[in-house]
Amino acid sequence: MDSSSKPEIVYELQPFLRVYKDGSVERLVGTDTVPPSTDPTTGVTSKDVTILPESQISARLYLPTLAIQNPHHKLPLLVYFPGSYFCVVSPFSSESHRFLNALVAEAKVIAVSVNYRKAPEHPIPTAYEDSWAVLQWIISHCDHGGPEAWLNEHADFQRVFLGGASAGANVVHNLALVAGDPDFGLSVELLGVALIHPYFWGSVPVGSEALQPEKKAFVDRIWPLVCPSVPDNDDPRINPVAEGAPSLAGVGCRRVLICVAEKDVLKDRGRFYYEALSRSGWMGVVEIDETEGEDHVFFSYDLEGQNSKDLINRLAAFFNRDLPPVF
Repeated sequence: MDSSSKPEIVYELQPFLRVYKDGSVERLVGTDTVPPSTDPTTGVTSKDVTILPESQISARLYLPTLAIQNPHHKLPLLVYFPGSYFCVVSPFSSESHRFLNALVAEAKVIAVSVNYRKAPEHPIPTAYEDSWAVLQWIISHCDHGGPEAWLNEHADFQRVFLGGASAGANVVHNLALVAGDPDFGLSVELLGVALIHPYFWGSVPVGSEALQPEKKAFVDRIWPLVCPSVPDNDDPRINPVAEGAPSLAGVGCRRVLICVAEKDVLKDRGRFYYEALSRSGWMGVVEIDETEGEDHVFFSYDLEGQNSKDLINRLAAFFNRDLPPVF
């Protein structure tokens, strides 16, 4: 094909994707997929389920060896949302799959990793709507009569957690607000949420953002791409402390853990969220944990590093705090 016949690029977000004039999207990362399996390193077993066939909404479920060894012992349930700015990476990508295997093995939880539809083909609010639909489907198993046997048999619906990284953490925040809204809510209470390197932003720089102009310029471009209907970086869904944003006192869970990384341009947004939630009147317990010397979602690229192992241990402790011993 000569250069004159190649489709014209109208938008490029390196290193993630290109959008062409004909409407096609070329994703440059996060496109690899690995099948579900029994992981030889951790012993974690996974399988894929289709939840809404008409929308192609699906998920990957993870079960630790404890569930097989002690099938009558109920496990904390983690509903996990992958990140990468709403536009790349799925539960089926190798980096997400490896991380969930490691986390499930350490934390001894049953996990559901949600495959929401991606922007720009499916712009915001699609990711939120898909994720809420999956969460409702999961909660439908709380009386052990749902369509998925693993959830019926192994999930403890008194210990339900939401977790996510980057855009996935943004999804978690927005779902937690809906869960805390008495007009919507859930039929079970969320025990906690874990926000890992959350993708929050705003039009006015905070903290050290202005000292990282290239990283700031990159993040400035993301929300207008994934949410063209409301491209303002002060949309409350991306800036939860913006003027007019819903009160964080309405976050619908009892515990919140926020994880940030020292070199991440998003870290100060995580800190601002921690501070705002602490003074909002919310009645739960919020904690923040910072990894020194690391950048955004570093564990995706170096799962064997000590900092990655420490982060997984921190998350595992959060999911298992004050649990009774296993006999």
